Amino acid sequence: MDLREMGLKAREAAIQMGAVPAAVKNRALMNMAQALRDSEERILAANREDLEKASRKGVKASFLERLTLNGARIQGMAQGLEEVAALADPVGEVLERIERPNGLRIRRVRVPLGVIGIIYESRPNVTADAAGLCLKSGNAVILRGGSDAIGSNTILTDILSRAAQEGGLPEGCLNLVTDTSRETAAEMMRLNGLIDVLIPRGGKGLIHSVVEQATVPVIQTGDGVCHVYVDRGCDFDMGVKIAVSAKISRPSVCNSAETLLVDEAIAGEFLPVCLGKLREAGVEIRGCEKTRAVCPWVNAAEEADWDTEYNDLIYSVRVVDGVNEAIRHINAHGTRHSEAIITQDPAAANLFQQMVDAAAVYVNASTRFTDGGEFGFGAEIGISNQKLHARGPMGLRELTTYKYLIDGNGQVR
Repeated sequence: MDLREMGLKAREAAIQMGAVPAAVKNRALMNMAQALRDSEERILAANREDLEKASRKGVKASFLERLTLNGARIQGMAQGLEEVAALADPVGEVLERIERPNGLRIRRVRVPLGVIGIIYESRPNVTADAAGLCLKSGNAVILRGGSDAIGSNTILTDILSRAAQEGGLPEGCLNLVTDTSRETAAEMMRLNGLIDVLIPRGGKGLIHSVVEQATVPVIQTGDGVCHVYVDRGCDFDMGVKIAVSAKISRPSVCNSAETLLVDEAIAGEFLPVCLGKLREAGVEIRGCEKTRAVCPWVNAAEEADWDTEYNDLIYSVRVVDGVNEAIRHINAHGTRHSEAIITQDPAAANLFQQMVDAAAVYVNASTRFTDGGEFGFGAEIGISNQKLHARGPMGLRELTTYKYLIDGNGQVR
């Protein structure tokens, strides 16, 4: 099936999806979750082939980590679908009621976006997350994953699509582009009239390519140059724990911290302890001159490090003169994704949350919580760092728009 034919089928399915009752969508999602569990061995076999091919190419360990599926991750995908099924259906929600003096009754009602296209890279779990969220919010979806995960994505889409249709959803509601060439990606970006919105999910290169080339509307998900700032008013042990965990818990994802900022007033005491623990965990530290004055073993940071999303066990570290300099650094070098301050000073915390320009701004918690599941959305379609339509983790409501329904009794103008 060529891409235009797929788009036409998805468009027809989207028209039907807008009227599917919540109970039917929920039944389909539960079927999809069970189908993943029942098909675990088939999924893992396909994923092993993808991993073997990627390994032969000599890709980075962080890339392989994102590509890898295991029993726990399949269980997590299934559980995510069940959690989405348990959420309230946003479609049909009345957002506003207006009664005009002439008798017109106006309702602003939440409706699906229509056909959502998603271009993503090496994380096959996105296939299940995107399918669940798009279908529950009444949309049809066209998925286009990366070539390295094509085996995993193909088997996942086949399993999920069959289960969705058995649950009562229309044929064509869930689709996968199996041609992973650049030409097909470019064609998808220009499928005006068939795709209502395109969501890129991946690294900076992919996102910029879609934003620059697409003629269909784009919701931009963000690369994550995320910061942890440890203030002079911090709980010392908390600062160490969060600064370390935000980097090492899963360095390959976009909500992992890439830069650690430390208040000059506590740098001499804090850095040896914190950086020592990071070094023990295998993290490469790239520090400013003040950082290296305290810990001479640290590698020298270059200017480019402050703007780099490593997705790896690498941490850039800078000593700053208090909360105001930390805010200036973050607003200059961050990607408006997720930022954190560690402090017991309410004034510093309030200033940080008000002045830092990001989708998620934390006080005394790790940036790693910027996630649809952690926010109670069941899953996420991506994390938007733009300001129009959606910002932060995008769940069901972010995959809808609205229309006005007007009832009259013969009014003319």
